[in-house]
Amino acid sequence: MENLYDLIIIGSGPAGLSAALYGARAKLKTLIIEKGKTGGQIVITHEVANYPGSIQDASGPKLVARMVEQCKEFGAEMVRDNVVSTDLDSNIKVVKGEKGEYRGKTVIVATGANPRKLDVPGEKEFTGKGVSYCATCDGDFFTDLEVFVIGGGDSAVEEAMFLTKFARKVTIVHRRDAFRCAKSVEEKARQNPKIEFLLDTVIEELKGDGVLESIVFKNKKTGEISEYVADEDDGILGAFVFVGLVPQTELFKGKIDMDSAGYIITDADMKTNIDGVFAAGDCRVKSLRQVVTATNDGAIAAVIAEKYITEFFKEEQ
Repeated sequence: MENLYDLIIIGSGPAGLSAALYGARAKLKTLIIEKGKTGGQIVITHEVANYPGSIQDASGPKLVARMVEQCKEFGAEMVRDNVVSTDLDSNIKVVKGEKGEYRGKTVIVATGANPRKLDVPGEKEFTGKGVSYCATCDGDFFTDLEVFVIGGGDSAVEEAMFLTKFARKVTIVHRRDAFRCAKSVEEKARQNPKIEFLLDTVIEELKGDGVLESIVFKNKKTGEISEYVADEDDGILGAFVFVGLVPQTELFKGKIDMDSAGYIITDADMKTNIDGVFAAGDCRVKSLRQVVTATNDGAIAAVIAEKYITEFFKEEQ
């Protein structure tokens, strides 16, 4: 069959690139389809110091560039296209983009999950310059500084406690008067002398000159507007946003099994409910969403995909 791929990977974040590397090295005809910027969320990360072996030139863009170079070295192809529909139930999977149609024996969904945004003035401008969505990634940059954590769920409160390892003061900002996290998590946070709480409060605006220097708050009950300005000696504030993630899986709803939040359900081998279809990275149900776990997922998915091809299409070998 003309232009039939062994492996089609949708998404070029660390999971997709890792899958492409392992697939191409195994001599699978491999295609990566990416609609936006190669690398996913990692390309907006200034430093990836917690990825094993990433010491010199440890920025997100440089790490992605090395991954892409490896994939191409082993023969993986990449196209820039926006996938609009898929037919995954047949033996040969069909992925339709705005620019073309692609057919493959297996498909790995590596579309990722994006942090839910506050959608307030200044958020976009100061992302990576005071505004962050990953405490593990960026906490160290705010050593001895003041940070605000926005959110009231388990992840927000747990990340706030993590940030106390670095920041001299952490204020949790929550739009309600009670937290949604487990009581045990809240109690532990309240016992931490570095943590303060700002309830019934939302962010109205993030302000600064080059970096985040002040945050405008609004009390939801009283309507009072207040502005917190960074200490003059600090010159910068940290704002860590944990109001949820949005898995980029809308395209596969009704086709691939997902949980109530829209994350794809897989087994330990990254298999979905559809034979020959796998999921890897932040778009699947998992406990930790980091570069190191994404690359792990991608490697496993590609290796198991190769085994699936060898067995299912053995008559063609």
